[in-house]
Amino acid sequence: MDAKRAEHTVIIGAGQAGIQVADSLRAEGYPGAVTVLNDESAVPYQRPPLSKDYLSAAAEGTALPLRGPDFFESKNITLHSGRAVAVDTDARKVSLDGGTVLNYTHLVFATGAANRPLSCPGATFEGVHALRTLRDALNLQRALATAQRVVVIGAGFIGLEFAAAAHARGLEVTVLEFASRPMGRALSATASQWFAERHRTDGIDLRLNEGVASIERDEAGLVVISTTGRRYPADLVLYGVGVLPRTEVPQAAGVATDNGVLVDAALRTSVPGVLAVGDCASFPNVHTGTRTRLESVQNATDQGRHAARSIMGENSSYAQLPWFWSTQGALRLQIAGISEPTDEPVILGDPSSGKFSIALLRNGALAAVESVNSPADHIAARKLVGQNISVDPATLTHPSFSLKALAKTLIPVPS
Repeated sequence: MDAKRAEHTVIIGAGQAGIQVADSLRAEGYPGAVTVLNDESAVPYQRPPLSKDYLSAAAEGTALPLRGPDFFESKNITLHSGRAVAVDTDARKVSLDGGTVLNYTHLVFATGAANRPLSCPGATFEGVHALRTLRDALNLQRALATAQRVVVIGAGFIGLEFAAAAHARGLEVTVLEFASRPMGRALSATASQWFAERHRTDGIDLRLNEGVASIERDEAGLVVISTTGRRYPADLVLYGVGVLPRTEVPQAAGVATDNGVLVDAALRTSVPGVLAVGDCASFPNVHTGTRTRLESVQNATDQGRHAARSIMGENSSYAQLPWFWSTQGALRLQIAGISEPTDEPVILGDPSSGKFSIALLRNGALAAVESVNSPADHIAARKLVGQNISVDPATLTHPSFSLKALAKTLIPVPS
């Protein structure tokens, strides 16, 4: 690299992680130029509300911005509309689809993830939707206004959030899930079963162990054919069958990838001067002891902050506790930590009340906590999980026990 080249950090991606890198660089006193590449026409916006509040009948149809209107100018950050098509890591140049070439001293891939495509026959019919971008949400909002019957393919977070939003509008909703339980990748079996029963009680037709074989069209509209042979008429189909990290550009540039851009503990890739953050980054997770790629606002935000410190010369390991949330109608799910199938579940509170938590114990220590409509439990869990705190299941189920009280006992309050 030319030692005289002016400091310039280029961030590919204007989502939660990319914008956070830019913001944190300025907060850390970074003196060079900062450019964020935005491959969408909209001003950078928050994605989580797109599958929740944005789809309600009362929604105003505008996305929530990630930062205020004067953010980029006041922070001296350039928001550049364009898509990165190639990176020359030897020359430290980024080529954009419009022909622009940017020099960089540091490059950050914050490219996020894309929806895994639906591969069955009929997946490209009009009326079959995915939900990832603001454009997707706008299309769904219009379709919901005239739909009566909705079929959702996939009972993950997005699928169930959308199903709850559609049901709240008075629509007939069927959810097809090929696995034996909903949200199986993220939740314990105990929590999955509770959510399955609750959604069914609320009126959503949740079909487990039943995937989609094909989608047909007849004179009345769409018909989803399941793997059992059942036929489900629909005016609108939404699929959420997972995501894939966007690694095409880093991979073509010679950056190491494997289910994401591979980074070290400081979020640096295999190429000097290049980092990766957020949904696209596969990092060594100190909480699981394995490589992990997380899709959450918390991870995107915390990794954005950490990457900025790495660019500023700090050489610390990323070790933030993962936490997640999902709002499915009246159900607010919050998770602290990452559970494993062998964890011992201990129920705190009364699930029939719709307000409770599940503590997951691993070798007698608190490994994760899943909370339903219990924000105080979740806040306490974020302080406790990861501290290797051993707890007796009998203590957890005692009527006088609370996670909040335990957190106050074990973690001193700053003076």
